[in-house]
Amino acid sequence: MKADRVRWQTEKYWLASALILSFFVIIFTHFADELMEQKLFLFDHTIIDLVQGLISPRLTTVMKLFTFLGSTTALVVVLFISVTLMIRQKKRWEALFLVIAISGGVLFNQWLKWLFHRQRPTLHRLIEETGYSFPSGHSMVSFVFYGMLGVLVYMFLVSKLPKIILTFSIAFLIIMIGISRIYLGVHYPSDVIAGFSAGGAWLVICLFSLRLILLYRGTNTSANK
Repeated sequence: MKADRVRWQTEKYWLASALILSFFVIIFTHFADELMEQKLFLFDHTIIDLVQGLISPRLTTVMKLFTFLGSTTALVVVLFISVTLMIRQKKRWEALFLVIAISGGVLFNQWLKWLFHRQRPTLHRLIEETGYSFPSGHSMVSFVFYGMLGVLVYMFLVSKLPKIILTFSIAFLIIMIGISRIYLGVHYPSDVIAGFSAGGAWLVICLFSLRLILLYRGTNTSANK
């Protein structure tokens, strides 16, 4: 009976994961195709004009803060703290997959950047960045890392209100990191959306793999008792 319930939960989770993964892959493929066919100019510059039309000294400070939260320095610090706390709570598999998620996300992003070789925008930059532009590394890796961290924390919350607050907070943080890259002039909007979609696809793969391992370990533990 226990095995049947686990099998049903796995199949249901697999179906949901496959649908979400397909959604992200379709979005990324669409923007990749549009990029290769050079059809993104109007889309990108319309949004850039809208976002950079809001530029002010105070807002620039806020956007630099959000960009910092998606930087390598910030992610490494938060990763170290998170992994340390998880290990102390004996959540070793969760800690391992958090490391795998962000490490794999970084490597995946670098491979995609090399594959598409898109140059960064040169209009009204407020900060300087190097490297290729598509997809946005900040957007992609932040989606993977904060998304993974948010899901892991969500799993251990009991009350509904904290879960809702956590979900909206993580979503807001990820979106603002992406917008900050457009505002600061170092990425096109299509870079950011592609980063979110590629990051979402990788996150789904990591979460599904973690789910399988935890279910398998739970089943084996019950069987050995």
